[in-house]
Amino acid sequence: MRRLLALLALAAALPVHGQDKVLRIVPHSNLNILDPIWTTQYMARNHGYMVYDTLFGTDEKNRIQPQMVEKWSESPDHRLWTFTLRSGLAFHDGAPVTGEDVVASLERWGKRDAMGQKLMTFVERMDSPSPDTFRIFLREACGFVLEALGKPSSNVPFIMPKRVAQTPADRQIDDATGSGPYIFAKDQFKPGDKAVYLKNQKYQPRKEPPSGTAGGKRVYVDRVEWNLALRDAQSQVNALVRGEIDIIEQPAFESYEPLKADKNIQVVNSNPLGFQYMGRFNHLHPPFNNPKVRQAALAAFSQEPFLRAQIGVKDLYRSCASMFTCGTPYGSPKGSEVQSKSNVKKAQELLKASGYDGTPVVLMKPTDLAAIGKLPDVAAQLLRQAGFKVDLQAMDWNTLVGRRAKKDPPQQGGWNMFFTAWVAPDIWNPLTNPAVGALGEKSWFGWPSDPALEKLRDEFARATDDAKKKALAEQIQARAFEIATHAPLGEYVNPLAARRNITGFVTGPGNLYWNVKKN
Repeated sequence: MRRLLALLALAAALPVHGQDKVLRIVPHSNLNILDPIWTTQYMARNHGYMVYDTLFGTDEKNRIQPQMVEKWSESPDHRLWTFTLRSGLAFHDGAPVTGEDVVASLERWGKRDAMGQKLMTFVERMDSPSPDTFRIFLREACGFVLEALGKPSSNVPFIMPKRVAQTPADRQIDDATGSGPYIFAKDQFKPGDKAVYLKNQKYQPRKEPPSGTAGGKRVYVDRVEWNLALRDAQSQVNALVRGEIDIIEQPAFESYEPLKADKNIQVVNSNPLGFQYMGRFNHLHPPFNNPKVRQAALAAFSQEPFLRAQIGVKDLYRSCASMFTCGTPYGSPKGSEVQSKSNVKKAQELLKASGYDGTPVVLMKPTDLAAIGKLPDVAAQLLRQAGFKVDLQAMDWNTLVGRRAKKDPPQQGGWNMFFTAWVAPDIWNPLTNPAVGALGEKSWFGWPSDPALEKLRDEFARATDDAKKKALAEQIQARAFEIATHAPLGEYVNPLAARRNITGFVTGPGNLYWNVKKN
């Protein structure tokens, strides 16, 4: 019966023949993983925003706003939070969204997400006393409940049906039933080729104007098609110029000049805070299980060579000595001297003093993700100059994403280091930034373990005074540099390119396709 209802919903979403508006997009990478809780991969997050909805959103001024929630209250001692869902919320199979769905979704998210994990250390229990209500009982008050529920980027606390959310957190879901503005056409999905989303005709958007991940998610097209096969940068440009596609999410940096020269093309920076590059060490296996070796690698990683090689357009990047987004409240150079004030000679000295035994460093290099593809090459060169032996291994991005989750030794299919980029909201404070989490095997890929760092993050979670939080953020960063959790490699923007008849882009941390019109 549930399958029949899902098919009927899918049929209802189909447009009348001859009147459909199709938005054709080249996303920044391939879509292979459909579980936005299991992975932090942005393709999975963007897929999530198409098909799921959230309890709260973050508007373009970084304020938390209600989304699926109609109203909420907080007890005088700040330990009981009660939320009421707005009416009319329904999953794509026709089932109503209930408080039990919410509780199950938050429990699963809280086992995977860095901020969710921290929130769950305060949570005593959650329940749903009535279908439209859920409650969060805290052991002690904390100051980031709404900030966590409205987290705008990976991992986003998307709400799923209870039956799906009860999937163990370490196992990927295979059911994309959501309650969001689009319905995933699973029967048309071909990894490496195409993903299709159909307008959810029964979706009831909020009345407020769209802003970031908050406000009314109104859909003005009948169908969105992600072209997953078109990976060559010049072929993408040619297809956009010819009108075969409507949007390139992340053009290759060398493509901007020819794109800007075409009168039918617009370049739109819908994510002005941009991204931060980072290199992630595997703390479980040699040689980076030794903090002194990690320090030597960190000292070798001057940011400018990475930014110049990968981006090349000076107006699109900047060095940033902070692990938290520069220009935001917790951006600071505190403790960064081991990297920001270092050079190759210092890296060589640190490596010699570390006792490094020549173990090769396995670097994973993605072959199909233009925005980060050159970073491993630069890293390999800098590490070799410092005295490391390097094994640079090439693979597609989805293979890399799967492999980075493995805790096996590098010689048995594991890894020592990979490179990625985080959108600003994911790393702008000590709770959202998964790279400074240090809960060992519960942490984000790389699995650092450091009780001192976790104690500081706990203090930050309890703090309510802004000056105190700022001071704690600096202490957290200094400790993270000291144990070399990861290497921040600078910040950049990567504007999208679109045909000029495409309007309504929403400013936010990801590629959001509500409010977008094809005129």
